[in-house]
Amino acid sequence: MVAACTLAVLGTLVPLGDDAASSAATDRGPAARAGYAAATDDAACTGPVRSLDPAKGSVDGAAVARIKAHGKLVVGVDQNSYLWGFRDPATGDFAGFDIDIVKAIAKDILGDENAVQYLTVPTAGRIDAIKSHKVDMVVRTMTVNCERAADVAFSTAYFTAGQQILTADPAITGFDDSLNGKRVCTATGSTGDDELKKGAHGATVVPVDNQLDCLVLLQLREADAVFTDNALGAGQAAQDPNVHLAGHPVTSEPYGVAMNLADTDLVRRVNKVLAAYRTDGRWTASYNHWLQPHLPGMKPPAPLYQ
Repeated sequence: MVAACTLAVLGTLVPLGDDAASSAATDRGPAARAGYAAATDDAACTGPVRSLDPAKGSVDGAAVARIKAHGKLVVGVDQNSYLWGFRDPATGDFAGFDIDIVKAIAKDILGDENAVQYLTVPTAGRIDAIKSHKVDMVVRTMTVNCERAADVAFSTAYFTAGQQILTADPAITGFDDSLNGKRVCTATGSTGDDELKKGAHGATVVPVDNQLDCLVLLQLREADAVFTDNALGAGQAAQDPNVHLAGHPVTSEPYGVAMNLADTDLVRRVNKVLAAYRTDGRWTASYNHWLQPHLPGMKPPAPLYQ
C-alpha cells in the first residue's frame, strides 16, 4: 500500500518550455485523417485500425525535423503506472515498459535515448495534448481504436492487453453480476470507462482522473473493484498482494503510440523503430524485465499496415 500511495501522489505536471509550444504544427483535421485511416468511427470500423507503412513514405519529414530542431522528443506519459510508466523512487527517473519504447524512439531520431522532455498527462487529457501539439506523441498504455483514430494517428500496436476486474473482495468473480451493488472504479476517458457505460452489471461507477487513484480507493475501501486493462491491473497487484485480477479479460486492448494526424512522417518513423524493436530482442528484454512475472506468455503483436 505504501508503494501505491507513493506513486499516486506524484501525479503532477512536468512543465514544458515555451519553445515546445511555439513549434506546434497545424492539425489538418479531416484531410489528415483521411490520409491516415479509412475507418474513423465505430459504425465504419470493421477491423483493427491499420497504421502507415514506413516503407511507403517519408520517415524524415517536417515533424521529425521539428523534433530535431527542438533537440528533445516531447512525450506525454504516465508516472503512476507501475511497470509501465512510473517514477523510480530510488532515482526519480521515469521507468517502465512504455518508457523503454520512448527511449528507443528518442535514440533513433536524436541519437540519445535521454533526449526526452516528459510531460505527465491524465488519461482524459491524452488526445487534447496531441491535437494541440503540447507533446510530439503519447506513450501511455493507450488503446488503438476507431473512435480515437478520428482524432489522433496511431503507430502499429506494441502490446495487447484486455479489460479485467481487479479486486480484494472474494465475492467478486469478474466482470459479471457479482458486481451488482458494488462500487467499481475506472479512469475517465479510458476504454474501461467506455465499457462500463455499456453496462455496469448493477455496479456504481466511481470515476477518477488517473487509473492508479482507483487502487488507492480500493485500499481505502471507498471502492470494491477496479475495471482496467489487465496489464495495468497486474502492475497494481504487484504493488499490493491483497488485490488480484478476477475473471477473464473481456476486451482486446492493443496499445499504440499516439501522434498528431498531420505528422505522417513521424508515424512512419515510429513504426520503423517499432519494427526493429520487436525483432532485435529489445521488446523481449523489456518484457522479461518488467512484465513477464506478472503477465506471462505474451509476445509482441504483429504490425498491421495500410
